[in-house]
Amino acid sequence: MALRVLRLGTPRAKGEGPRLGTVRRPPRGVKKEDYAKRNFYDVWVPELSPSPATIKLAGKDWGRFSKAYEREMAKPEAARLLEILARLSHDASFSVGCYCEDESRCHRSILRKLLLEHGALVDR
Repeated sequence: MALRVLRLGTPRAKGEGPRLGTVRRPPRGVKKEDYAKRNFYDVWVPELSPSPATIKLAGKDWGRFSKAYEREMAKPEAARLLEILARLSHDASFSVGCYCEDESRCHRSILRKLLLEHGALVDR
């Protein structure tokens, strides 16, 4: 059991479990009933995505983006979600992800770090 951090829209791995979309917006041009069929996500969790103001920083200044996103994830509502996911990772298989191709320049790299800090079992 563990959680995976991945790119939404990629083929599912065997035993991956449900996918949580930690994105601000649903995929464009895709019907809601097709999100899971097309390997985007089973459950949408926009509370774990960067705010629109923070997203604007991503392309300009990665350091400022990272700090802003970490501040958002330190707020009680987001911190509780991180704690829940970290605890669930010890007993269930599931995934969290975003659409970005390059994880190193995506909020999911920071999300991975935060989940590990909360004690999550994260599959590589």
